[in-house]
Amino acid sequence: MNLADTNVLLRCTDASDPTYPVVWRAISTLESNGDDFCFFPQNLYEFWVFATRPKKVNGLGLSIVECEARIATLKQLFMFLPDPPDLFDSWEQLVSRHLCHGKMAHDARLVAAMQLHGVGRILTFNVTDFTRFPGIAVIDPATVAP
Repeated sequence: MNLADTNVLLRCTDASDPTYPVVWRAISTLESNGDDFCFFPQNLYEFWVFATRPKKVNGLGLSIVECEARIATLKQLFMFLPDPPDLFDSWEQLVSRHLCHGKMAHDARLVAAMQLHGVGRILTFNVTDFTRFPGIAVIDPATVAP
């Protein structure tokens, strides 16, 4: 099972993004090898923030209705896994063990959810954000199917 990071989810729903074909080639290649994709509530929170933020401040500038439609599409394409009850405890252990500060704490929360759900790999453009966490494979979409 692969986690589709938020930056992958955003790009796979935006055909105008230059990396849209890269994302879809990677997803198609991995799926053809029998891999499935999932995402967590945190991915949707992050997706919503970025998608509804105005373009002038580095967002997509989507309306609420447009954002809801894209999220509905994501729920049809990939498996949505809820937050496990012990997510906070696992996150707290990770941020302490790996001395996470700032934005790293968001990444640690995704890793905690991955570990609790038994998800071993993440497809992301932010490879270096996740390499600090042992036990998960980090995959850059551009390296899957060049």
